Amino acid sequence: MNTAGRLGLYGAGLAAAFAVAFGAAGLVAPREAAAEGTKHEQSTQQEEKGMNGHDAHGTAVQEAVDHGAHTAAETTAGVSLASGGYALAPVSAPVAVGEQGRLSFGILDGSGAPVTAYTPQHEKDLHLIVVRSDGAQFRHVHPTLDAGTGTWSIPWTWSAAGSYRVFADFAAAGADPVTLTRMVDVAGSFTPVVAETSTRASVDGLEVGITGDLVAGSPSELTVTVRRDGAPVTTLQPYLGAFGHLVALREGDLAYLHVHPEGAAPAGAEATSGPDVRFGAHVPTAGRYLLYFDFQIDGSVHTAAFVLEAAGGTAKAPHQH
Repeated sequence: MNTAGRLGLYGAGLAAAFAVAFGAAGLVAPREAAAEGTKHEQSTQQEEKGMNGHDAHGTAVQEAVDHGAHTAAETTAGVSLASGGYALAPVSAPVAVGEQGRLSFGILDGSGAPVTAYTPQHEKDLHLIVVRSDGAQFRHVHPTLDAGTGTWSIPWTWSAAGSYRVFADFAAAGADPVTLTRMVDVAGSFTPVVAETSTRASVDGLEVGITGDLVAGSPSELTVTVRRDGAPVTTLQPYLGAFGHLVALREGDLAYLHVHPEGAAPAGAEATSGPDVRFGAHVPTAGRYLLYFDFQIDGSVHTAAFVLEAAGGTAKAPHQH
């Protein structure tokens, strides 16, 4: 199944499967970023009205960047539109379920100019993560950059209504990696999914489980195991430079933690592994975490989803990874 097909099927089914799904990977080390609530972000977007990914000069962008730099040491990644001297311009996307169009945006530097040069992270210049506010409808894709305008875009159709968090995870050339985010509303009514703690998922005929405990402020070991019809799967293929790829979101504010498996990178594109993939996890606070594990078998990428509860511990300030 190609990526587009997989995402469509997964997006449609995640709301039903979410209570029994969620995936994991590597060393969980949240990046420093600025925290802004949704209400504040909406007011900031009004101040930035008229900006886009390739024509965005003005004080609103600079103020967002400055605010992000000022609060970066205090907060967790993926909850602000500005951090590290960069800002995420307003996102353009279809406004209703079933409407075909494109999702597009730009990354702006401190002067409001579009960023056009990037350093690849995990084999891609930019990772686009889109998830509904309740954790459902997760997508991890890789848009195309128009180097002439600095605009990223990808064909897009929403399969369910709701408020969505759009994450752009990237490293501008010569700069540290950052994760920026904005909210996008999709018209229509929906019933939010309640994420219940779960350690097993059934995905495309595969059984995926996760073992291990999360403790706030302390390193934890997690192991994801992939089986088919009860038999171990030993043909996991490299995907984005590893045998598994994780996006972890903290329930409540959807703070973003981007991780990969422990151990050496795959020794070439033909390497295989499995059924176990181990991860070193480090979460900043107690609470519930939504974990999405992408993995590849026979050229097809699958996503398993889990929900884990992190026990209380000695919370530590988030750090850059």
